[in-house]
Amino acid sequence: MSDVIADESVYQTDALIAEDINKYLETHQHKTMLRFITCGSVDDGKSTLIGRLLYDSKMIFEDQLEALESDSKKVGTQGQEIDFALLVDGLAAEREQGITIDVAYRFFNTEKRKFIVADTPGHEQYTRNMVTGASTADLAVILIDARKGVLVQTRRHSYLAHLIGIKNIVLAINKMDLVDYDQAVYDGILKDYTEFAHSIGIKQFTPIPISGFKGDNITGPSENTPWYKGPALIQHLEDVEVDQVSDQEKPFRMAVQWVNRPNLDFRGFSGQIATGVVKVGDAIRVLPSGKTSTISRIVTLDGDLQQAVAGQSVTLCFADEVDCSRGDVIASSGNPPQVADQFESTIVWLADEEMLPGRSYWLKLGTQMVTATVQAPKYQVNVNTMEHLAAKTLDLNAIGVANLSTDKQIVFEPYEKNRTLGGFILIDKITNATVAAGMLHFSLRRAQNVHWQATDVSREFHAGLKNQRPAVLWFTGLSGAGKSTIANLVEKKLARMNRHTFLLDGDNVRHGLNKDLGFTDADRVENIRRVGEVAKLMTDAGLIVITAFISPFRSEREMVRQMMKPGEFIEVHIDTPLADAEARDVKGLYAKARAGDLKNFTGIDSPYEAPEDPEIRVDTTSMTAEEAAEEIVKRLIP
Repeated sequence: MSDVIADESVYQTDALIAEDINKYLETHQHKTMLRFITCGSVDDGKSTLIGRLLYDSKMIFEDQLEALESDSKKVGTQGQEIDFALLVDGLAAEREQGITIDVAYRFFNTEKRKFIVADTPGHEQYTRNMVTGASTADLAVILIDARKGVLVQTRRHSYLAHLIGIKNIVLAINKMDLVDYDQAVYDGILKDYTEFAHSIGIKQFTPIPISGFKGDNITGPSENTPWYKGPALIQHLEDVEVDQVSDQEKPFRMAVQWVNRPNLDFRGFSGQIATGVVKVGDAIRVLPSGKTSTISRIVTLDGDLQQAVAGQSVTLCFADEVDCSRGDVIASSGNPPQVADQFESTIVWLADEEMLPGRSYWLKLGTQMVTATVQAPKYQVNVNTMEHLAAKTLDLNAIGVANLSTDKQIVFEPYEKNRTLGGFILIDKITNATVAAGMLHFSLRRAQNVHWQATDVSREFHAGLKNQRPAVLWFTGLSGAGKSTIANLVEKKLARMNRHTFLLDGDNVRHGLNKDLGFTDADRVENIRRVGEVAKLMTDAGLIVITAFISPFRSEREMVRQMMKPGEFIEVHIDTPLADAEARDVKGLYAKARAGDLKNFTGIDSPYEAPEDPEIRVDTTSMTAEEAAEEIVKRLIP
């Protein structure tokens, strides 16, 4: 009998445990998520603070704790005590130098909320890493060393956090234990930061005196700061409203990531809802086409919904057969976003190589991918003084305001209203490296007022009159390679064949159309962009256009190729070794460059990026100019 009672007791205990586990899992599943970053100057205690949060929230396994205690004694900076920064500074270089280089992401949770925290680097040279971490954050914890006060990087990171649209700012005045928890020190720093914050547009922030190392005001009130009556850091992080909640109050927007077509009977459009609420039966508009319909189903993996909100990933079905594809935006019919192709924007330059105005980049905004061209900056921002500085370009970590244009219209909203439809990245077309992050302000008025004017006489008609197929023979090579000589011979041969041609020579164009341009990398980019536009107009007139330009950069040659119809751009590489080209030196340019009298000369102090796969390659060491011209004409007109 006692065995039966014991068995029943075990069953009841197991049932209670299972019930508790289910309750915990259900509660955990419905917790809200807060993404936040820690930022500030070097050695302000960012990594230590995150390590303390992980430690106090019991998110460290026993073996991790043992390793932490061991590492603290070997490479720690706190003597024999635990160095919490080692929980985050995982890179060997970071541990050796005692600084954070890359962005480190960590997860932890409390009874009320789940958290993802990004520990961002404090060094100025790693500002781009800080921008990466801040781009998805709802809140920024800006740390200040109580012994040092407001520093340059404090201002820089505060400005960037505000620029990127983080509305919740926590000013954590750290290392209070090293100033004996002196309220006067705290009040002085708070006064200095308040003046700066208001000057850059930060209207509200939450100041907290803390010690990441000792744990003061981290998880609860500290006895060492009886003069502080505000919340502890964890309490504030648990209670602050996340962006996802406020996003639900905005108009409905969802960028289409994928057209879901598993069979002939189902067609849906999948994506994550950026803002707003959508219900079955709602009227929607697909942009940029402007087509309208209504929502017939909201499909998820767990079944259909009657309503979905910002942050949810869903598949939407329409009541009508409306054309919609990846990159389109589904929005509320009565309050759609804007569509344009010219904008003012703020750009944060992230690449080691400086920005080249006029160069074309891939622009990725949400699920939209288009070609974009950035103009010279209107000004660059000095983040230390907030002064607007004149600038012709942007270099690493620089922030500037510039106009940009895209090759087709995109769906957008100002970044301050919608981070998803207002924030973009620029990608180098050759290397596929991300070179910049940006925020759209507004569309330029001329974007709505200037439209392409259709004409009745088509480019095909122009070409038919001339009995030829339009083409661009794009000669590229070093100065002195023989481009102009061979191009001139090619035009003469085509003229004898009654072909209608025009030769655009590099030197001749700089006497008129491009007389305002120099020879910096940025000017070279603009030089080729203008020539490309002229060449495109000439092909519209049905001409065979022959160009002879050094055109040293692959990106710009590819940009011109993209302007033309498929098959009309023929890249001709006049491949002459530098030594041979310099030996000719007909114009004496190499001699001037070697003497230092001619700056930015291609092949000497400015690079030449040879074509990797040209349609025609001419080896001038093995054939004469006449032979080269004959070969090119045969390839053009078999």
